[in-house]
Amino acid sequence: MRADIRRLAPVALAMGLCLPAAAFAHDAKTVVEKAFEAWRDGRGAVFDLLADDVVWTVAGDSPVSGVYRSRQAFLDDAVAPITARLATPIVPTVERIVAEGDHVVVLWEGRATTHAGGTYRNHYAWHLQLQDGRIVRATAFLDTWALARLLEDG
Repeated sequence: MRADIRRLAPVALAMGLCLPAAAFAHDAKTVVEKAFEAWRDGRGAVFDLLADDVVWTVAGDSPVSGVYRSRQAFLDDAVAPITARLATPIVPTVERIVAEGDHVVVLWEGRATTHAGGTYRNHYAWHLQLQDGRIVRATAFLDTWALARLLEDG
C-alpha cells in the first residue's frame, strides 16, 4: 500500500488532498530488511547504506570499540580489521527487526570462517537511524569477547 501512496502522491497533491509525511519518506524497516537480505545472499551489505558522514558507535570494550565519524573511518578502522581475519564474509541471520519511524533495531547473528579454519560467530543488536534511505547514525552492541578472540587469534 505504501508504494501505491507514493505513486499517487503527486496526483493527490494536485487535487489539494493532504497526505501524511510518511507517504514520502523511505520505509526505513524495508530498506534495512532488503539490505540484510542482500548481504545474506552475497549481493551487497548493510554498509552500502552508510551516509558519508555517518556516526557509528561500536559499544563495549573491544579493540574496535569507539565512535567513528565517517563512512571511511568506520570501514577502515572497524570493519577492515575484522574482515582481514576472515576467510569468508560474515553471513547474517536476522532474528528480529523493530522499527519506529527512521529508527530501526536489528537483532542478528553473524557467522563466518576464519583464516585458521575456525568459526567466528557473534550476536548483534544494531540501532540504526536512517535519513532519506541512508544510515546516518548507528550504535552496535555485540559480544566483544568473541570479537576480541577473533582479532587476537584470527
